[in-house]
This record gives sequence, structure tokens and C-alpha cells, in this order.
Amino acid sequence: MNNSDIVIIGAGAAGLMCAIEAGKRGRHVIVLDHANKPGKKILMSGGGRCNFTNYTINADNFISHNPHFCKSALSRYTQWDFIELVKKYQIPFHEKTLGQLFCDNKSKDILEMLLAECQRNNVEIKLNTSITKIENPNPHYFKLTSNDEHFDCQSLVIASGGLSIPTMGASPFGYKVAEQFNIPVWPTRAGLVPLTLQIEDREKFSQLSGVAVDCLVSNQRNQFRENILFTHRGLSGPAILQISSYWQPGETIHINLLPEIHLANELTHHSQDKQLKTVLSEYLPKRIIEIFLNTEFAEKKIRTLTQENIKSVCLSLQNWVLKPNGTEGYRTAEVTLGGVDCDKISSKTMEALHVPGLYFIGEVLDVSGWLGGYNFQWAWSSGWAAGQVV
Repeated sequence: MNNSDIVIIGAGAAGLMCAIEAGKRGRHVIVLDHANKPGKKILMSGGGRCNFTNYTINADNFISHNPHFCKSALSRYTQWDFIELVKKYQIPFHEKTLGQLFCDNKSKDILEMLLAECQRNNVEIKLNTSITKIENPNPHYFKLTSNDEHFDCQSLVIASGGLSIPTMGASPFGYKVAEQFNIPVWPTRAGLVPLTLQIEDREKFSQLSGVAVDCLVSNQRNQFRENILFTHRGLSGPAILQISSYWQPGETIHINLLPEIHLANELTHHSQDKQLKTVLSEYLPKRIIEIFLNTEFAEKKIRTLTQENIKSVCLSLQNWVLKPNGTEGYRTAEVTLGGVDCDKISSKTMEALHVPGLYFIGEVLDVSGWLGGYNFQWAWSSGWAAGQVV
């Protein structure tokens, strides 16, 4: 039997942060994970360089059925607090774009920092451990059964993450725990994920696979200005990943391939003897022009274009209306939308309102951030908040 003050299930970003903070308070903490290594998603994040936070963090960067829930934790443990920890360990980092902070070297710098803090605060980490049964005979008393061990604790923290990237060990474990204790779970779906195209569109645009272009991508809920990337399955790139979290099946999205210019004016006032494709190639890759405008039309001289022609070109390139077929799903999704209902959780402590001693932190909750370090900051902030009280 392993007796401890706190058991944390999940050795990812949120779980390790919670363990560190609880350990600082002199609490005996055991972290359990079914994987063979801690922090696997930390290691693979940001292309191996870990986009660990963002200079600009606020509640508007998060999606939840309770949009106010994340405010308390984010305001009490901020991006600046985590940056201070990174500086304390002399980890070199840089801003890539839009406030996104990445390690200069490798993601393992962040993981090694967290593990060093765990060791310093006497946190015990047990890997290859899957919990098969949870009992709660009394308030603030939990009995856990794993494959070959038993654990007793006063506080149980669920930091098991969502369903994104199953190859990294993602599972519905946390949602099942919530349901066991009659805590509602919002339906889940893949977020920050590439979009797939209808068959006809896929055949047309797969020829552009590998081409990236700066765009404004929008729907009725939000808009994002960043690159999109054509793939052989559909569309990816930062702007597409961002809008995917605000897209529902059956809906359309609008893509402006030339967000910087007033195209109608450009075409009206350009050298009239130039071909349309010559003018457009100053702004767009030639392959895009070839796919979006038929060759014969693209070779027309500007002076031969009617106002209707110009309007048609502008609509094609600046208001491309697209109905995606779907998403690539959890296999490539960076986050899981939905999750444990925040209305049933304390925003200050992360404790379940009706189950004393049971806490939920990180991605398992119905809080999903934008691309750009926001989900890691939610992990640090929610883990920190629970760590002050468990």
C-alpha cells in the first residue's frame, strides 16, 4: 500500500506543475502515469522546441462553455511567472511570432526543468502505472487500484489530458472519472486540427500541396490572419488550425488570399498592357493563380477585363468560400475541445464542487486555448492553482 497526501494522475504539463507546487508546501505527492516516460507531449510540442507560453494571455484566447472559468487561475499564475522559472534555469528562448515563446534548443529543456523542480520538492513519479479502480469511501479519502499496486490519498488530482494525439497515450480516462462521480462532461471533438476537403476540392487543390500563403481565414465566430498550408488531404497551417476550433461540420469558411491589398483598385490602375497573371504573380505563387483562374483567362491583358471580370477575380481570391469535408481528427489535433464541465469545478482551486478532495486540471477540463502557447499556459496556471490547496 502506498499512502500519500496527494495522488496526481498524469505526468504531463499540468500534473507536474501541480506536483511541484504541492511539494513546496511539504505535501507528500505521488504522480502516476501509464506511459513509460513523463511529459511526452511536452517533448514533441512546438516541433520539438516547446511553445511554452505567450507574451499575451487573456480569457479571449480560450474556448469554454464557461468563458469566465479560466480567468482566476490565469490571473494568479501568469505567463510572466512561468517565464521567470524558465529564466531561473537559464533556458534560452525566443519569440517566434505573435508573442509565441519557444526554446532556442529542445523541448526537453522545459521537461528537465519541471523534473528538477519535482525532485527538489520530493515528488515521487511512478510510470507504467494504469489505474483500474477508484473508490471514495469518505470525503478526502481515495483508494486507488492499479495493475499491481494500491494507493491511498487525501486528495486526488486528475491531470490525464484529452483525446488529442493518441499515439502519445491520450485516453478518455479523465472523462470516465468525472462520470463516475456524476460530474457532467461536455461532448469532445478535435481542435487545432487540419481540415480535410470534399473529393472534388481535394482533387483540384492537392496540386498545391506544400504551398503556404498568408491569409485571413474567417467564419461567423472568429477570424485569424496567418499562413495556410495546402496539403494532399486538405488545408493546414496556423490560420486553419485556429479556425478549426470554431468550425462545425457542414459550415463554410471564408479565405482571403490577399488580405493586404485592395485588389479591384490594383487591377484597375495597373499597367493595362500586362497580363492578369503577371500582375497577380507579384502577390501570389504562380501555382495558386493557375488553379484559381483558368489559364486562358489568366493570360488576358488587364485592359480587356470588364468590371464583371475584375469582380469575379476578387471574389475568387479574396472571398474563397469553402465547405470542408471534416477534420483529420484526434490523430493530428493539438487539443481536445469540450471536457469536464467547469460549472461543477471551483475556478479558484480546481476542486470538484460536490466531491471534496477531487481535482481536475489542464486539458481534461472544458478549456481549450488557441495555437501559440496558450494551452501550456492553461496547464501551468490550473496546475499551480490546484497545487496551492491540495
